[in-house]
Amino acid sequence: MTADRTVTEPNAAADTSSIAADIAIVGGGLAGSLAAAVLARAGHRVALIEKRAVHPDEFRVEKIGGHQLELLRKLGFFNALENVACRYDQVLNIREGKVVDVSVGQAYGFSYADLVAMARSQIPDPSSLIVDEVTAISSSDDVQHLELASGRRVTARLVVLATGMATALGYKLGIKRRILAERHSVSFGFTIVRQDGRPFDFAALTCYGERTADGIDYLSLFPVRAGMRANLFMFRDPTDPIMRELRREPEATVLRLLPGLRTYLGDFRVIDKVQNWVMDLTVVEGHVQPGIVLIGDAFQTNCPAAGTGVARLLVDVDRLCTEYAPRWLTTPGMGQDKISQFYSDRDKIAADQQSLKMARFRQALTSRDDIGWDVRRRLHFLRRSLTHRVDQMHPGWIGRVRGALRA
Repeated sequence: MTADRTVTEPNAAADTSSIAADIAIVGGGLAGSLAAAVLARAGHRVALIEKRAVHPDEFRVEKIGGHQLELLRKLGFFNALENVACRYDQVLNIREGKVVDVSVGQAYGFSYADLVAMARSQIPDPSSLIVDEVTAISSSDDVQHLELASGRRVTARLVVLATGMATALGYKLGIKRRILAERHSVSFGFTIVRQDGRPFDFAALTCYGERTADGIDYLSLFPVRAGMRANLFMFRDPTDPIMRELRREPEATVLRLLPGLRTYLGDFRVIDKVQNWVMDLTVVEGHVQPGIVLIGDAFQTNCPAAGTGVARLLVDVDRLCTEYAPRWLTTPGMGQDKISQFYSDRDKIAADQQSLKMARFRQALTSRDDIGWDVRRRLHFLRRSLTHRVDQMHPGWIGRVRGALRA
């Protein structure tokens, strides 16, 4: 049964090393911090266990837009997001130096560390964050027991694993990660400014790869507080020498790979360390266990180029924290029958499947050089370009047609 208090508390005054909560969340990145805030604001006792008091500025989620904003608004984080992010409403899309189209819609750029800090700031009681490391979990159909590196123990009815791609705890529980596509994609992140200190002539820009041999899906440029953030997504062997060149000489290498960018960027320089990720597509097995549920990357990884990771994460948080976990806590037990309800949720399954579908599509559209995909690629960009031209000549016409088709 759910208590009214939102803070973690000792089991007894004489045993301060034992902490009791309704829900223990392991991992204080974006998924875990959002989940903790949603559950704590609803009145549940939450223990968010994370080994770092301040999350480092990792190269992960750095922009949000479209349906993702609707989910953030539903979960009650939208206003807080606006305080830490840079808004932009238009993206210039180019290929081979020519305009493909212009995307219009509200979007935000930010640093991942700021986003995590925003999520944690929405937790009603800061003492819900326990800076420690979980070393072992013992699960059952009733109560779960967590051992911490400090020697403390946490008991909770439900444990949420939001540990990202870290697998140690999962392996101890018999949860295995199955690789669907090894070294599926490579992503680079860095921040640029113009040499003359002036702003760029666009709010945001996406430049698509020009040759299949380069394996470049696109370079996305969008505003953050430090300047113009660049996210480069590639489907290429991570051991290729070009990866080293991108880290050592990012300006020259980017322009060599995407020469059509030069007109739009002018003279620019990278002002921070070039970060990169090599991503495997994976999904877990053996995860339906009593008292434990996995969300975000802890359950399934994503292709960063597909842009579906945040949407998946938000769907997980929404369905688990507003629908299933609150209902589970109102009745005794936390067996597999309850846990399996979350993994069988229609919205969750749809988001997971769409993520994998888009990962495969982006790779094929970028790298496949057979006739079928060459034609498909040309038609893809031609359709976008024609639609853009029609909309320029008859503003709003395309939107009205799409609305009529959906009616």
